[in-house]
Amino acid sequence: MQDAFRIRRAVVAIAAAIAISPVATPALSQAAKVDLTSPEAKKLIDRGRYLAKISGCNDCHTAAYMPMAGKVPEKDWLTGDSFGWRGPWGTTYAVNLRLYMQPMTEDEWLKRAVTLETRPPMPWWVFREMHKDDLRAIYRYIRFLGPAGQPAPAYVPPDKEPKPPYATFPAPPK
Repeated sequence: MQDAFRIRRAVVAIAAAIAISPVATPALSQAAKVDLTSPEAKKLIDRGRYLAKISGCNDCHTAAYMPMAGKVPEKDWLTGDSFGWRGPWGTTYAVNLRLYMQPMTEDEWLKRAVTLETRPPMPWWVFREMHKDDLRAIYRYIRFLGPAGQPAPAYVPPDKEPKPPYATFPAPPK
C-alpha cells in the first residue's frame, strides 16, 4: 500500500512538473523583482516551502528526491530532472522551476497557474483548485530559492525514442 501511495504521489508531482512546463522556458532576461524580505514575504516563503514539501513538487522537480526519501539539500530543490515520463503523449520532463519562475511576475504566475493545460503526468488542473494565497506562496518560495541548475531536457514526441532513464505510462482507459 505504501508503494502505491508513493507511486501516486510521484505521478501527481510529475504531472505538476509537466503542467508547469511549457514547450519553451521563458527568457531569463526579463527577471521580475519580488520583495523577499518583508515579514509578509517571509511568511509566504515559509508557506511555499511547506506546500512544495507536502504537495509533491519535489518528487518530480528535484532530482533523486523520492529515492532519497526527501534527504536532498534545499539548495538543490526544484531544479528539474532528466528522468522522463513517457506515454501516448510522448516523453515529458520535470521543468526546472527555479529557472521557469525567474522571468515571471507574481501576477503573471497567478494568471498562468489557473489557465495552464499541459501534457501528463503533470496534474495541471490542481492549480485551479488552489487558493490564490497558496499559489502566491509557491511563487515566492521558488523565487526565494533563486535561479540554479540547468533547463530540463526538451519534450520528446511519441514517435521518437527518449534517452533513458524514463518510466512508461500505459495508455489511458477507453
